[in-house]
Amino acid sequence: MITFILLAVVAILIIWFVLSYNGFVTLTNRVKEALSDIDVQSKRRFDLIPNLVETVKGYAAHESGTLEKVTEMRTAAMNATTPTGKAQADDMLSGALKSLFAVSENYPNLKANENFLALQTELSDTENKMQAARRFYNSVVMDLNTRLQSFPGNVVGSMFGFKQSDFFQLSEADAAAKEPVKVQF
Repeated sequence: MITFILLAVVAILIIWFVLSYNGFVTLTNRVKEALSDIDVQSKRRFDLIPNLVETVKGYAAHESGTLEKVTEMRTAAMNATTPTGKAQADDMLSGALKSLFAVSENYPNLKANENFLALQTELSDTENKMQAARRFYNSVVMDLNTRLQSFPGNVVGSMFGFKQSDFFQLSEADAAAKEPVKVQF
């Protein structure tokens, strides 16, 4: 009878370890998926920006500093590799886009241009999707980090080398980046 109880306890512990391990694998993969969703929306945003810049360039040729800044920030954001680096580069790109839209206010013909309006709409839609992707990523990171910090998950997580992930957050240095990109028609 004692042997049966010991075998049952060992079997329960093995099942618990397997389920815990698989739970960590699932959460880790969800974090990767969520970060990939952010990358997809970033790529969409990056693809829209050159078209937007070219459209503005035709109307505001002497605003080259603003256009160069948007292009420079786009490149920096594309080259960022970590969630923190991506968040910081995204902050700077958002600021540059705000400047670009501020420039467009000075050009009524540009504001009325169909291509410009369509690009603004697409960019606005992309910004909303990026915000949703960031929220999803942060939610999954919170689940993973909570599990890694809570007992007994912290034991299993450390045994198998699972690591906490960083949240996707705006830097405190750029308070203006916390404001949404303003798209005016």
